[in-house]
Amino acid sequence: MTGSLLEVIALDVRDAVAAEQGGADRLEIVADMAADGLTPAPETVAAIAAECPLPQMVMLRCDAGFAADPDVVERLSRDAKELKQAGAAGFVFGFLDGAGAVDLTATEALIHAVSPLPWTFHRAVDHAADVQAAWRAVRLLPNLATVLTSGAPTGVGDGLPVLKARADAGDGSIVLAGGGLRPAHVPALLDYGIRAFHVGSAVRASWSDPVEWRLVRQWRALVERD
Repeated sequence: MTGSLLEVIALDVRDAVAAEQGGADRLEIVADMAADGLTPAPETVAAIAAECPLPQMVMLRCDAGFAADPDVVERLSRDAKELKQAGAAGFVFGFLDGAGAVDLTATEALIHAVSPLPWTFHRAVDHAADVQAAWRAVRLLPNLATVLTSGAPTGVGDGLPVLKARADAGDGSIVLAGGGLRPAHVPALLDYGIRAFHVGSAVRASWSDPVEWRLVRQWRALVERD
């Protein structure tokens, strides 16, 4: 990997190959990108692993919300086992309880299920009732690789001050900036010391189009400071 990490959302083999061709470092594998990503089929992960060497961070999420009751956790734990066998290099998940706090019971259960693989805490952190408390809870969890965050529920454009505050607080090394990320945001994020970037629609002509390797290549150049 080069100086900055570039993670690209991939739905299938075509997306994954284009992301690799464009210079991505890592893939986030999801189903239904419009719902901020749901758990993909193990067959998708296996097919990508057969064609693309990039590490796959695989989403564990049943629906568009951030709640996970015991039945959901059990289902996702079973999914994780199958996805591990299919070739997952790590996982993406994150849950809030009814009060809007990090659901440590659900999150720790999945950490155990995916262990020893690394994991990313999903954008649930941006929707927490107390964002500072959410970060305090998440940053100490075992095997945490990154926290996918835009700094605000509405996207990076509104969340830049929060992302700066997170970097200033010493969390810059685990921030994976994504969610409405646009080229104009990158210089400020680099100035903050953030070096991990997550793109989905920004490397596609539209939500329904596949990843375009040329757009990935543009982002590769953008996130690397001379």
